[in-house]
Amino acid sequence: MKISELQAKDIVNMENGKRLGQLTDIEIDLQSGQIKALVISGTGRVMSMFGKEVEEIIIPWKNIIRIGSDVILVELQSKFNMQQQVK
Repeated sequence: MKISELQAKDIVNMENGKRLGQLTDIEIDLQSGQIKALVISGTGRVMSMFGKEVEEIIIPWKNIIRIGSDVILVELQSKFNMQQQVK
């Protein structure tokens, strides 16, 4: 699967059915070549290049439940746990 195909999919939290956004970046283990985590940009804390606040949610690969034709299903326990993973 190409990265561009992943970017076109919505990412949905299985816990509450909430749409988290779309993939903006991935973290790769350079030694093994495996994906370590997906990064989603939303609204919130980190300042982007254009001065708009952007929150990045990092989803470890172990939290990805299924990659379907239209969505990527992930499991994030709560808003508190998501905030701990924000860059």
